Amino acid sequence: MENYLRKNFDVQPKRPSEEALRKWRSAVSIVKNPRRRFRMVADLAKRAEAQRKRQKLQEKIRIALCVQKAALHFIAAGNRAEYKLSDEVKQAGFHIEPNELESVSRSHDTKTLESHGGLEGLAKKVSISLKDGVVSSHVPVRQRIYGCNKYAEKPSRSFWMFVWDALHDLTLVILMVCAAVSIGVGIATEGWPSGMYDGLGIVLCIFLVVLVTAVSDYRQSLQFKDLDKEKKNIIVQVTRDGCRQKISIYDLVVGDIVHLSIGDQVPADGVLISGYSLSIDESSLSGESEPVGITKKRPFLLAGAKVQDGSGKMLVTSVGMRTEWGRLMVTLSEDGDDETPLQVKLNGVATVIGKIGLAFAVLTFLVLTTRFLVTKGMKGMIGQWSMDDAVVLLNFFAISVTIIVVAVPEGLPLAVTLSLAFAMKKLMNDKALVRHLSACETMGSATCICTDKTGTLTTNHMVVHKIWTCGETRTVQSKGNLDELKSSVAETVLDILLQSIFQNTGSEVVKGKDGKNTILGSPTETAILEFGLNLGGDFKVHRRESEIVKVEPFNSVKKKMAVLVSVSDRAGFRAFCKGASEIILSMCTKIMNSDGKVVALSDDQRRDISGVINGFADEALRTLCLAFKDVNDVSNSDSIPEDNCTLIAVIGIKDPVRPGVKEAVQTCLAAGITVRMVTGDNINTAKAIARECGILTEDGLAIEGPEIRNKSPEELVALVPRLQVMARSLPLDKHTLVIHLRKHFGEVVAVTGDGTNDAPALHEADIGLAMGITGTEVAKENADVIIMDDNFTTIVNVARWGRAVYINIQKFVQFQLTVNIVALILNFASACISGSAPLKAVQLLWVNMIMDTLGALALATEPPHEGLMKRPPIGNNENFITKIMWRNILGQSIYQLVILAILNFNGKSLLKLSGSDATDTLNTFIFNTFVFCQVFNEINSRDMVKINVIRGIFDSWLFMAVMVSTVAFQIVIVEFLGTFADTVPLSGELWLASILAGAGSLIIAAILKCIPIGTQKEAAAVTKNHDGYEALPSGPDLA
Repeated sequence: MENYLRKNFDVQPKRPSEEALRKWRSAVSIVKNPRRRFRMVADLAKRAEAQRKRQKLQEKIRIALCVQKAALHFIAAGNRAEYKLSDEVKQAGFHIEPNELESVSRSHDTKTLESHGGLEGLAKKVSISLKDGVVSSHVPVRQRIYGCNKYAEKPSRSFWMFVWDALHDLTLVILMVCAAVSIGVGIATEGWPSGMYDGLGIVLCIFLVVLVTAVSDYRQSLQFKDLDKEKKNIIVQVTRDGCRQKISIYDLVVGDIVHLSIGDQVPADGVLISGYSLSIDESSLSGESEPVGITKKRPFLLAGAKVQDGSGKMLVTSVGMRTEWGRLMVTLSEDGDDETPLQVKLNGVATVIGKIGLAFAVLTFLVLTTRFLVTKGMKGMIGQWSMDDAVVLLNFFAISVTIIVVAVPEGLPLAVTLSLAFAMKKLMNDKALVRHLSACETMGSATCICTDKTGTLTTNHMVVHKIWTCGETRTVQSKGNLDELKSSVAETVLDILLQSIFQNTGSEVVKGKDGKNTILGSPTETAILEFGLNLGGDFKVHRRESEIVKVEPFNSVKKKMAVLVSVSDRAGFRAFCKGASEIILSMCTKIMNSDGKVVALSDDQRRDISGVINGFADEALRTLCLAFKDVNDVSNSDSIPEDNCTLIAVIGIKDPVRPGVKEAVQTCLAAGITVRMVTGDNINTAKAIARECGILTEDGLAIEGPEIRNKSPEELVALVPRLQVMARSLPLDKHTLVIHLRKHFGEVVAVTGDGTNDAPALHEADIGLAMGITGTEVAKENADVIIMDDNFTTIVNVARWGRAVYINIQKFVQFQLTVNIVALILNFASACISGSAPLKAVQLLWVNMIMDTLGALALATEPPHEGLMKRPPIGNNENFITKIMWRNILGQSIYQLVILAILNFNGKSLLKLSGSDATDTLNTFIFNTFVFCQVFNEINSRDMVKINVIRGIFDSWLFMAVMVSTVAFQIVIVEFLGTFADTVPLSGELWLASILAGAGSLIIAAILKCIPIGTQKEAAAVTKNHDGYEALPSGPDLA
């Protein structure tokens, strides 16, 4: 079976090929209900059509962006001449129509903008102040006139749509026809109402199956809808009521002033207010990869574009479906998620089992019919037919069709969806947003996690802990320390230090509604600004002192930020730089002494400062240098000068390791997952943090990015296995490491990222993990999972749930295959030997619901336990149905078949049954015993290896609910619904005997689990793994 599955049902978790997707679809056969089975499978035809629509729209946008013909301008000018305001817009206090406002950005025509009075005129027409932004109380009016920032979505499917889907099961339709015929024939032969009971029993059971199936599917759809809404929710920074604040993208309105920085997605169409080096990537809209510079001459921004570099502010002019991005989003929603490898594999398993089941169903019908005809022939009645004979043949056909219902495990692929939906919802509660279904599965196979340091391993709550300036190092933890610092340095030094802090920043100090200062920006910037405020600085005062001329925002390649300002007390300019200590120090040739004078930086001083930097780093402090340079003329330079600078200070920022990280790293190591730290920080800082977290071991390797870049491919093959820390790395280094780990070592790699430049590594990795707090929208868009709290422990939790999904599906498959084998062989063997089937159509439908829908609910939603992280990752090439599973399946099947065969052929004497109802009582007892065998086998399936299957059973309320409801309904069927289900009430002794026979499977399971199942990998000699830890046996066999 495994070879067949690998050949026809194998797809990649990320970016599967079109050929592989088509191949498995064509290999699927014997599908009872395509509408339900393939509901969570992408429609390739619709996807291709959506792609064509998207390309047409992109072409249209590209033409609008690149070609502006005079004729179009002329027409637009003509339209503007006839332009009139509607009464609704006037009464709302606005002076521009929504359609006209929409055309301002879409046309990219500066003449249209100028005709409205430019930026200031546009702001007046939408009734806002460019300084204070929108008044919050006016938001509903703006949404009514100009629309909400939401995109058209396909309407949600109602509960009745899922009922309709469930009714499309071909076998259920056939059974309904059989039931209708049975009712008609029964009434004709037996009269009303006794003649209708058999058929009505089938109808009621079909109704129950459809209802339970629809409820389960509807709940799944609601979970996916909530997750999808959360995925699209972006937090944007705006100025409202004179305050800078964060709001949801859904709450954005026309007139809002939006703040943009590197990696942000432009949330709506708009016009630039101000900005520095603002560069936009419009490839998602136009298909063109060339970045576009946004300036006063070209001030238009389109929703959906990404900020590639720089920063700025924009005035929102159009939202929602009035933007081109809104129209594109409609086509994107038709793409659908690719099916996961496990879904595809279980479609293959269902196909194989379905073929076997169909063969058994046909054989059962042929054997029953042949025996019936032979019996009639032997009695000489072959030419005499009655309505009773028709009913018998109809029952034979109904039993055969019901065998197909039971044999074709339609619920297998859907159990994966159920398990993933459950896991995704739980992970959402645990601060992990899964963007792609397959990531949840793949994380269970992860062998390596390449993690950032700042914010992931550390708390990301930074404070300036130490500062070196004027040749002295000081701790600045308390107010007393700060007062001592202020009194010990010259006023000139303090003034330059505060200028550097408040001028050279991408963050902002704003007053909240409560009057308290709030710092909006990255944690590093926040720490430095907070330090400046504690030193007595005033953000607004220092910003007013000088005008910012040019800004070079921080990025992970340059590892520095620079700003050029005009100096108020003299003619000329001053450049401020801050960034990675080694880089800024290498730019400096001068230093400020304790008197506030600028003096030459000697080699001895440079060595001393390097020692200070390394000393800070050894204390696990993040180090930054601040420097400045006075410049007389900048007219001939496009960039900010970065040579011959004067060093102001070295700052050591404390960022403590998060609580629980060390334990989480140890959990990973115990689970066979190697943890590697990849950071842009100083190597000594990285080493100190890595040792504290338990990542860096004695024989592990810590290396800097530039050193790795200079290595040959052969050297990298020898070096990468021991690599545990990579410091001073560029995003490209992370990308290179991921490629090496995947291609040369066959690792399943999870990688974290937060910056725009991390996108290639996130895209390349098997699982891309973007940070929810510090991560840019570009990083999140390229990720598979968003870690909402930026916590490494959450990443480990995703791995735990990934393993749980895989193991839960294996449990369900083990349980379902056991039921399939027993039901098929029992009915077939009984048909061949006695000419009748002990399990009737209604009973088989109930068994099908137990194993299909209810079994999936019970086993596929079990929460993970700690034991999952004490076993190795699940290998990519491991057999899905393992030897351990086959041992349990065959052992339980043999036990159940022996018990049921003995009862079927010798049950009356064993149970001392006599009288006219002995046969009915025996058949009811067999049915009851069969059901209890499945109930106890469901408990057995909770753990495929350990004998104690009761442990933790009460932690899963859903499992307990399914068990209780199954037993309760079984009592109702046997004791009260006998007329419809072909059962008779049983005595207390027979109930006890049924339960004990079923419970015997617990003893059989314990015996089976003592039988050793060897694998080649277990037999192999224990060798050292490439990461320096003892190799763990791989595959889920050792679960």
